[in-house]
Amino acid sequence: MNDLSFLNEMEKASGEKISGCYQCYRCTIGCPVVADMDLYPHRVIRYIVLGERERVLTSKTIWTCLQCVTCSVRCPNDIDIAHVFDALRKIAVKEQKEAETDTWKFDQYFMDSVKKHGRLHEIETVLRYKIEKKDFFGDAKMGMGMFIKGRMGILPHNIKDRKGLKEMFKRLEDKKIGG
Repeated sequence: MNDLSFLNEMEKASGEKISGCYQCYRCTIGCPVVADMDLYPHRVIRYIVLGERERVLTSKTIWTCLQCVTCSVRCPNDIDIAHVFDALRKIAVKEQKEAETDTWKFDQYFMDSVKKHGRLHEIETVLRYKIEKKDFFGDAKMGMGMFIKGRMGILPHNIKDRKGLKEMFKRLEDKKIGG
């Protein structure tokens, strides 16, 4: 069943003028992971306009998106498609319709690390994610290679102004709650 209010909801949630899309396909053509998507990016936007709420919120596409913003940069109507996909992820999780929870969980761990240290602490984030998935050794060889090459450190590299960072995240949270 089509939900014609979905477009309004998504334009409000994302702050983007989704209805301005005229299906030029530039977002899809530029996407580096389009081959792994069940719906092409331009189709997701079209389905939002058509009110295909369930189809969009349960799609694999919004979770496959790398958030590289190539689609957003290529859009001739300045629609931040990556931001729209992020808003879709949030709604899907809120409504428990997510097709893929791994990406969302990793994003949460990533942001927890940034809030705590000011930048990503890879080991902590990956270990939390691996414990959650109960997949401890699936890519251990790659992880060891990164550690040996100095791409991941054991200890976090905290920023100096952690108090300022904490205040910044507090302002963002206040804005989200009030806005």
